[in-house]
Amino acid sequence: MTALVTLGALAPSQAAAAAPVSVTFAAADDVFVSQAEPAKSFAAATWLSVCGSGCGGAGAGQRVALTRFKVTGIPEDAEDVKVTLDVVPARTTDTTVSVLPVSGSWTEATTWSDRPAVGGSAIGSHTGFTAGATARLDVSAAVQGNGTYAFALTGTSSTTTVLMSSRESGNRGPKLTVTYTGGSGEEQGDGPLPFTPAATAALRAAGKKVFGHYFTPYPISLDNQAPAGDYYARNYLKPEGESGKHAAYGGLLRDRPIGRAPLSGDYALADFKTEVRQAVAAGLDGFTVDILSVTSAHWTRVQSLIKAAEAVDPGFKIVLMPDTNGLASVDSATLATAMAKLAASKSVYRLADNRLVVAPFKAEGRTAAWWADWMRTMETAHGIKVALVPVFLDFNKNRAAFASISYGFSNWGGRNPAANASLTTNITTAHGMDKIWMQPVSVQDERPNQGIFDEAGNTENLRATWKGAIDGKADWVQLTTWNDYSENTQFAPSANAGWTYLDINAYYLTCYKLGCPKITNDVAYLTHRVQPVAATPGHAQTKLMKLRGGSTAARDTVEVLSMLTAAGKVSVTIGGTTQTYDAPAGVSAKTFPLRAGTASATVTRGSATVAKVVSPYPITTTPYVQDLHYRAASSGR
Repeated sequence: MTALVTLGALAPSQAAAAAPVSVTFAAADDVFVSQAEPAKSFAAATWLSVCGSGCGGAGAGQRVALTRFKVTGIPEDAEDVKVTLDVVPARTTDTTVSVLPVSGSWTEATTWSDRPAVGGSAIGSHTGFTAGATARLDVSAAVQGNGTYAFALTGTSSTTTVLMSSRESGNRGPKLTVTYTGGSGEEQGDGPLPFTPAATAALRAAGKKVFGHYFTPYPISLDNQAPAGDYYARNYLKPEGESGKHAAYGGLLRDRPIGRAPLSGDYALADFKTEVRQAVAAGLDGFTVDILSVTSAHWTRVQSLIKAAEAVDPGFKIVLMPDTNGLASVDSATLATAMAKLAASKSVYRLADNRLVVAPFKAEGRTAAWWADWMRTMETAHGIKVALVPVFLDFNKNRAAFASISYGFSNWGGRNPAANASLTTNITTAHGMDKIWMQPVSVQDERPNQGIFDEAGNTENLRATWKGAIDGKADWVQLTTWNDYSENTQFAPSANAGWTYLDINAYYLTCYKLGCPKITNDVAYLTHRVQPVAATPGHAQTKLMKLRGGSTAARDTVEVLSMLTAAGKVSVTIGGTTQTYDAPAGVSAKTFPLRAGTASATVTRGSATVAKVVSPYPITTTPYVQDLHYRAASSGR
């Protein structure tokens, strides 16, 4: 395999800033298989044949080409990434070739009889081939960063499309060209996870979808200032912020997005690109974007988020989620016009049959008849058919009324283990109604301004909601939420948890899509609050959070969640008191009483320390404001 980097006459750092960088990878493996000759290997052929089942006049003569690439050296922070699969035809034809993802193992000795599975929607296609002229198929949706990617080239015509293979003497075999801007130049590695991450293409080829609920009030930055003095710091995290508006409950927020230095240019778009890249790196398929308005700054942010997805990764999809609370005064025709405008983007999610997926939040805020009328307006006025996936606050109360107009169902869901003890029931009910189900998966929920909180039980709620999605065979998952900091439900990289919740989530996401991966790296995660639940704040708060009715009982615990390659001994120190236990190989969790001071955990095997995590968040019995948000830290970062 060879890789050619084109930088022009500039030094690499200058070129990355001034112009796109293109990197071309020759195929590591390629071959074609023939249905008419199912046991024959074409490993020595200097060509690749692609045609439909009627190839050569045979009733079962399909030919499929397989090609594989190893992509390396692409910076993790690369922007505006575009990837093409480049092939050179040996003949001129007016045929169409499509490229699809390949799952399963294969070699150049593979035959039709032992070929790997090829499935899912076509990633890209090309019609019309001229002998000797390179044809390019856009596969950007399937290639994200470094990794190994395999593709199948298929056709429906009885006329054969003949392409050069990597064994052709003129170096005209299949190539993968990655073009991007920006990037620090550092090669993307496996990262700090306890397992080897699957390639984005493999995760997306699995078919099951995982979306993060994006809440537009809380982007990375609200004013493009340094985090020490930006709008979050001045107005949301302090009781006196916004002229004392939030003083009664100690400030609007307890956590915030990870800050960054001021940016030049369109900083809001740059921040949205960063969040898209974060979500892609975490294995997400897209965002369900909460649409609170069709005129305000929130509307502008929705459009910018879609624009960012288009630029960073066309395969990362945005699901439109009109919020019936925020849009209570918007009529059907106005909403239809607004959604049609967003639907013009290829980054907005549609099904394979081209229906636009719309998943209204609190769908029961409008009647089923209202939504049916709105869907007719979308089709008659804008030519758009809608696949409605209502997200209910009360699924069982509303499912019958919405059944005839819905493609699928979802519930907003609870945020405590007691509420998530038997999640498979809803999934089974939806499937019994011939609907897909989007399962909510969550970390926690604490709302200072509403005066309520759920007891998440450290990571117990996160693990329980994923278990429900996996056991119940949910079709889609919605992480609730990506970034609603006012309810402290965020998965996004944040000041109080870094990437920890996304890292833990990545393991369960992989279990859901591909089966649980082998633990290849010892990692320990530590979660705890920074105060006992009953601690009295020093600030004169007049509104304190109380446990939500029906929640799991409140508790004061530190949890060690370990993911180990083999059994190990764990030493946990909390407030100067140390306890030890034996942790098994694989995934396990153990809790200990919360104490004032600092918390840490060390995993040893024999005489070697294999993982150590020290929480940077001190625990106190005398907090300034009531703060019940679980902090999180990882030994891997």
